[in-house]
Amino acid sequence: MLTKKGKYGLKAMADLAQLAPGETAFVSEIAARNNIPKKFLDTILLELRNGGMLRSKKGPGGGYALSKPASEIYVGQIVRTLDGPLAPIRCASRTAFEACEDCADPESCRVRNSMSQVRDAIANVLDKMTLDQFLSCGNDEPADANIERA
Repeated sequence: MLTKKGKYGLKAMADLAQLAPGETAFVSEIAARNNIPKKFLDTILLELRNGGMLRSKKGPGGGYALSKPASEIYVGQIVRTLDGPLAPIRCASRTAFEACEDCADPESCRVRNSMSQVRDAIANVLDKMTLDQFLSCGNDEPADANIERA
């Protein structure tokens, strides 16, 4: 499940993707436009900057901006940076696998195998969707129509 942190991060990244080239935005501006608590957004933007998706500049004319074009940033990268693995349970994760205490055989576990399919389906969408494509979600066209063009 997407946490508030992940949701706010996606909203902030979409906000920044709509800035004109060379333009930056202060945390307070992004927070106000998207109804996100500023203090929480400070932490989120720092994590996204550390993840290589944002750049920041202090002082007059400062603020945050995308570090690369929105067409080169994937939603899956944003979500993983903020929320960790996409798998709904640890034993279905590829990067943070952790066996369940009550499971004698993870390889044949029906719960793990079904949740692995869920993980793969989520990753299949989010790892193909760029921030550019994310911006057009909610418009007339379904999101997966945009992904198929990628």
